[in-house]
Amino acid sequence: MSRRLVSLTLDTLEDLPRSCRSCVYWELDPVSAERACAAGDPGLEKEAWVSQTLLEWGSCGKLVYVDGMPAGFVMYAPPAYVPRSMAFPTSPVSADAALLMTAHVVAAFADGGLGRMLVQGVARDLTKRGIKAIEAFGDAKFGDDADDPARACVAPADFFLSVGFKTVRPHPRYPRLRLELRTALSWKSDVEYALEKLLGSMSPETLLRPVRPAPATRSTS
Repeated sequence: MSRRLVSLTLDTLEDLPRSCRSCVYWELDPVSAERACAAGDPGLEKEAWVSQTLLEWGSCGKLVYVDGMPAGFVMYAPPAYVPRSMAFPTSPVSADAALLMTAHVVAAFADGGLGRMLVQGVARDLTKRGIKAIEAFGDAKFGDDADDPARACVAPADFFLSVGFKTVRPHPRYPRLRLELRTALSWKSDVEYALEKLLGSMSPETLLRPVRPAPATRSTS
């Protein structure tokens, strides 16, 4: 089973689940999001937001593919790019952190470590930009209210806790959680460690071509 992590672009945007591709819950303030949905063009608003964020700030999402199939994604940005972030009772996001807006793993690929893989990909990206932490608003009652429009847009608080986030501002419904990037970058699975140890014991030459037996030498009497 092959797993591949890529950055969100206008091309890979089309690989988001259909409901997420046209969702602007995070990208617009509540009033503007409602207007966009009423006008019937939220997908265009989503594309415009991704385009602007890519141009002004850079990568704002990661997708993971399993055997070529889209299996999950995360989206993230500075809170200034995410109008919805100010609507939560536990806002604002800390000044030294980027906001992880949403995270989703397709049910068929759940419990395979893809969530942690996505978050670690975000951590690597943000560390290069000098950002110290990721924060997120989690849903502590995920799935309880089927009529809540935020139900599919705010990831479960338990998910964030399971991948290393810590609660920095408690709330019965929407706690704010935080992950220090140096913590995320220290994660290594046993398989990754074993592979790195194996590869580290090999020279570049042995990795690129097979080892040939040394030519026989004639002994001298």
